[in-house]
Amino acid sequence: MKLRRTDAGVIVEDPERGRWVALPGEASVLALLADPEAAGRVAARIEEAADDDGAAVDPATAGLPFEPRSMRAFSLWPAHYEGSARMLVKRFFPAPVRRVAAGFERVTRRTFPPFKPNKRFYEVPAFYVGNHAAMLADGEQMPWPSHTDYLDFELELAFVLARPLADPTPEEARAAIGGWLVLNDWSARDVQAEEARHGVFGPAVKCKTFANSLGCDVLSADELPDWTAATGRVRVDGEVWCEGGTASPAHDVGAMLAWAAEGERLEPGDLISTGTMPGCCGLELDRWIKPGQTVELEIDRIGTVANQIGERS
Repeated sequence: MKLRRTDAGVIVEDPERGRWVALPGEASVLALLADPEAAGRVAARIEEAADDDGAAVDPATAGLPFEPRSMRAFSLWPAHYEGSARMLVKRFFPAPVRRVAAGFERVTRRTFPPFKPNKRFYEVPAFYVGNHAAMLADGEQMPWPSHTDYLDFELELAFVLARPLADPTPEEARAAIGGWLVLNDWSARDVQAEEARHGVFGPAVKCKTFANSLGCDVLSADELPDWTAATGRVRVDGEVWCEGGTASPAHDVGAMLAWAAEGERLEPGDLISTGTMPGCCGLELDRWIKPGQTVELEIDRIGTVANQIGERS
């Protein structure tokens, strides 16, 4: 099932009739995702409303599907790591560093070693804790952050927990996933470059914590049985800038969650991102968004999230 939260309450998509139907009495999207009997009730409601032309509701008032309790963003794809590292150096690092890296790759035809993920990347899923309170809904304006000249988007497949976790096995962790969403992990690339070079805490502080965008659609976990088969794209002012997918991650979501919940407790409403799909950020393209443009991210079968970029202050 695909759910939204609107001014009229929780609604569900009726894909057969191409419309949305209200779910009277259902408390919240998270409660539905956590209830093992919810799918049956929702299916019955859709059938009950099948012959009622007045049962359809306007889905356009949907905002955030829930208020995230926390946010953790992972990085699972070596190709994204390498492509981003290469372009950070090319665009933002001092000339001597750029020349050494470019010369090595030109002469050897191999990846400059510092661009590759280190051994730890493959041993333990890497993540940072984001700012769950700085979440934009579909259609909201993305204010241009005052601390960056290079605002960027990242297309990411995210999910929300429907059940608590504490020191779980990967199988237990995977079973706690409630639903899948589209996430835009906005990034300040010039700030990221400085944090990568000089930061005490690494490249996930001021370059990442100012905003994320979350799609209004939540696809229940059973509707995406193979999360590594997801595909998506990014459009800027209607033009497709990039397309990608979630194939061949360094870690499975079960292992990701088991690591995140090791020694601590995760709760329903915690938002987890699997990380940027390879090739699906402006940094890897060396193509940069500008004020006034509308950035739309889409993941097939789930939905979209779009935001217009605000003017510089």
